[in-house]
Amino acid sequence: MTTPSRRTPRPHALAAATILALSPALAAAQDSATTLDAVQVTAQRKVENIREVPVSITSIDAEKLDVLGSGGTDIRFLSARVPSLNIESSYGRAFPRFYIRGLGNTDFDLNASQPVSLVYDDVVQENPLLKGFPVFDIAQVEVLRGPQGTLFGRNTPAGVVKFDSVRPAQETSGYAQVAYGSDAMFNFEGAVGGALGGNWSGRVSALYQRRDDWVDNTYAAGANDGFEGYDESAARLQLLYEGEGFEALFNLHRRDLNGTARLFRANIIEPGSNRFVAGFDRDKVAVDGINFSDLEAWGGSARLRWDFGDLSLHSITGYETLESLNRGDIDGGYGAVFLPDSGPGLIPFASESADGIPDHKQVSQELRLESDYGGRFDWQAGLFWYREDLTIDSFNYDSLAPGNPLAGHAVQEQENTAWAVFASGEFAASERLRLRAGVRYTQDEKDFSARVLEAAPFGAPVGGPYTVATDVDDVSWDASAVYTVSDAVNLYARVAKGFRAPSIQGRLLFASAAAPNGGVSTADSEKVISYEAGIKADLWDRRARLGFNLFRYEVSDQQLIAVGGGANIATLLNADKTLGQGAELDLEAWLAEGLLLTWGSSYNDTQIDDPNLAVAICGGGCTITDPTTTIAGGTYALIDGNSLPQAPEWIHNLTLRYGVPVGEGEFYAYTDWAYRSAVNFFLYESPEFRGRSSLEGGLRVGYGWGGGDYDLAVFGRNITDQTRIVGGIDFNNLTGFINEPRTWGVEFRYAF
Repeated sequence: MTTPSRRTPRPHALAAATILALSPALAAAQDSATTLDAVQVTAQRKVENIREVPVSITSIDAEKLDVLGSGGTDIRFLSARVPSLNIESSYGRAFPRFYIRGLGNTDFDLNASQPVSLVYDDVVQENPLLKGFPVFDIAQVEVLRGPQGTLFGRNTPAGVVKFDSVRPAQETSGYAQVAYGSDAMFNFEGAVGGALGGNWSGRVSALYQRRDDWVDNTYAAGANDGFEGYDESAARLQLLYEGEGFEALFNLHRRDLNGTARLFRANIIEPGSNRFVAGFDRDKVAVDGINFSDLEAWGGSARLRWDFGDLSLHSITGYETLESLNRGDIDGGYGAVFLPDSGPGLIPFASESADGIPDHKQVSQELRLESDYGGRFDWQAGLFWYREDLTIDSFNYDSLAPGNPLAGHAVQEQENTAWAVFASGEFAASERLRLRAGVRYTQDEKDFSARVLEAAPFGAPVGGPYTVATDVDDVSWDASAVYTVSDAVNLYARVAKGFRAPSIQGRLLFASAAAPNGGVSTADSEKVISYEAGIKADLWDRRARLGFNLFRYEVSDQQLIAVGGGANIATLLNADKTLGQGAELDLEAWLAEGLLLTWGSSYNDTQIDDPNLAVAICGGGCTITDPTTTIAGGTYALIDGNSLPQAPEWIHNLTLRYGVPVGEGEFYAYTDWAYRSAVNFFLYESPEFRGRSSLEGGLRVGYGWGGGDYDLAVFGRNITDQTRIVGGIDFNNLTGFINEPRTWGVEFRYAF
């Protein structure tokens, strides 16, 4: 056993030390002639200075998005890039799972709801596969922390991640960007827009990304030779009409993805620890299953606004649909222990499965009336309606038979209808004090049915339909105050209540024949009360900007998912209570002429508070550190006091950009770093399934000229080539999946 050196500081201590070390530079920022532009956000459904909004918000601008996405990575590149935000996936590029302040959902079912809502161009993206739409031609991303149930609705108890595309304009503008890098990575994105005649303007944007496989399959009889490659394209068309007192913005978008599903690797975790086994080679696997990820998604929206002087009426209509199929080798190896040949390590039995959505549609409609009296009081109120129809196919395959034939098929179908009425108001109680409050009533219905059409080995027999219906209503609300200390400093406090509608889980193929209702499980509504208080300030004549807040929340009946375990079936649960508390910091400052710093930090302490809640443990190989109990002859872990899964205590992120004039242009260097502390993969605690802390960095060095029209740069992502286990499969053996490798490339951009 190795004893850590006493001289090794903890990462959060390093963060504090870094801030202290930067203090002289921050003070010196007063001598810089460069100032920060005001940040405008739409967190309250209208354009406001970020300092005036009583919500913990981080805004990410277009340049930073471009740098972070240089390597062709998917939306997960935002993980740990803002305080309290973690993103992970067991599907690869197709199905990101978001966590804010530790609240999220590790469920891998295609019917899973998440407590973090993703809103793209004012339309909620409810299904988890819709949440991974590529990031390109984006004006701004806003991360809103804490319940947002009044203005954004149900399923937002943790917060909202909000994307806003670059809008069309009468002026001709656009860009083209091409990059090439390691593993034959090729990225293209571009946009062009301008006047179309009369009051119309338009903008078309497109993205294409590809990368070769970088992992070899050493199993000679494997169906795939290599893994981790992808081929992805997306496009967006926008048309804008601007008339007298009327505006209409139409949006059509599409995404096509063909690549590798998440690559699972058998027995890569050293028993009793969270480290790789000796000899681990991330460039090689040995699997006998078929692996692919196919996704097609498209949608459209119409955003209309009528201006009646001191009142405006907004209508937002959205439509989304998708088809998908993801197939993978779940056991992460080949063969089985009862055969002459198997590996790597112990493979108790083969497991190969796929999940897909053959039929899906989502329709949403919002009508919102907003006042602009120019006085002490303004308000907004509206109606919202939502409908989703969804069919999910779940397949099992026999990896041990020639051709990997079908060996199990189950179908889930769900209809979800929700509607809401909401109102929010703001009142200037004095010259320094502004008060806000809002309320929303929501009604949510789900009708669910599941059937086993072909039984999987050792699973539930053919049967069904197994049905569940839920019908709930709830009232969400928020109240806040902003106190102006000076022209540059605001204090705020906020209390908010949010809720998540019931969830239904129907992964039936491996359910016991005696399981109630065929193995369908339901989690009741969860409700959260959150408190936060903070300060937002412009410092040193707008050469620096600070946001800091403290928060505490309590979740009643939190929805949790007991994923996998020895029985290989996911089960929905409600925890009696979950507690969370912490702090968040956002800082941006010009340290010197040409040197810009951004720094973000968060501390999140989460705890499950339910003395009687027990979950199934791993199928073998792991070390359970929780107390255990026996239920119906099986061993279960008592998880009272555990932190939430995928909830890092600490997140720190740093960017530094230095630019200096050279010739007719600017030479610049941009580095970014993101740290997250260790996380549990599952509800129970086990050293094998606790991901180690992670620190990933990026670098971009380039030269821009022509007034910013031209840019040529070299870039690197994960430049230290850090390799980490970021998730696990616990029903079979010590199987895990890992992060993206180091990538390098060169990029050219032309803007006009």
